[in-house]
Amino acid sequence: MYKIAVVGDKDSVSVFKVLGIDVVTAYEADDARNKIDKLAADDYGLIFVTEDLAVKIEDTIERYNKKVVPAIILIPSNQGTLNIGMNKISESVERAVGSNIL
Repeated sequence: MYKIAVVGDKDSVSVFKVLGIDVVTAYEADDARNKIDKLAADDYGLIFVTEDLAVKIEDTIERYNKKVVPAIILIPSNQGTLNIGMNKISESVERAVGSNIL
């Protein structure tokens, strides 16, 4: 069975511990890339990444978006949303359905 993790700054991700999700703290791009690669190698099937951090590691996010596992889902940080995650979901729905139903 696959595991779930969330990657981002401490203030944004620590609340996920309550839900039983593994929390990984990262602030810099290189650190985030290394930690996401390690999570992917350790059978994590779903990795949530804060949008603030995802902006710094777009190449890594795109690399994993071309794979089935792990799924990388962008979430807002505690500072608010950049709408990147919602835009990605809208694009995926549009590709799957043929039009944007959201």
